[in-house]
Amino acid sequence: MAIVELENVHKIYYLGKAEVHALRGVTFDIERGDFVSIVGPSGSGKSTILNLIGCIDQPTSGTVRINGTATAGLSDRELTNMRHKTLGFIFQSFNLIPVLNVYENIEFPLLLGRDRPGKKEMREWIEYLIEAVGLADHMHHRSNELSGGQRQRVAIARALATKPEIVLADEPTANLDSKTGHSILELMKKMNAELNTTFIFSTHDMNIMSVADHVIRLLDGLVVEDSRTKAAAGGRP
Repeated sequence: MAIVELENVHKIYYLGKAEVHALRGVTFDIERGDFVSIVGPSGSGKSTILNLIGCIDQPTSGTVRINGTATAGLSDRELTNMRHKTLGFIFQSFNLIPVLNVYENIEFPLLLGRDRPGKKEMREWIEYLIEAVGLADHMHHRSNELSGGQRQRVAIARALATKPEIVLADEPTANLDSKTGHSILELMKKMNAELNTTFIFSTHDMNIMSVADHVIRLLDGLVVEDSRTKAAAGGRP
């Protein structure tokens, strides 16, 4: 069974009396352990799809399923639990807490859940993540003492802290130079392989799709290419 399923998903936003059709009948599946790139120009619907998968928003019509469960049928508490236990998020602006050091930023989401691990287990897991993202020598540095690439490495480790099944990354390399961006993508690929975590990231840069094993291309709210099915939807070229 697919870990993520979108079935004929439409999303309409309202700006005053105007309707903005962000998604126009999107359908695709993502398998567990996939490394997925959702590509397309600005306004194609990439961020909208991540918001729907991330349970931050709901479709206007159609169905979004995570692990076979339709998100539209969940209560606010159930959605919160899914976001905390099943989903991890990486932001292009990093969203680190400035007053906390590397260790504390990664630890933070673990302190929010009710089912937090024991202190020893937590410390060992955080130290493993810090080592895995190559920041063992910067464990006690605050975010303003780190480069952009190092901050994004912290953000990746933080996203993995709760051992989510799915990590969502919205333009994770947008604020990085090309060399650093490539190293971040390689790091995400490495963590995908080692932990079997499903990574779904959006980008407008067609060049970085080469690192993905599943590419979904959007245009004007439609899937125009899905490398998993090789089928273009919506009658678009």
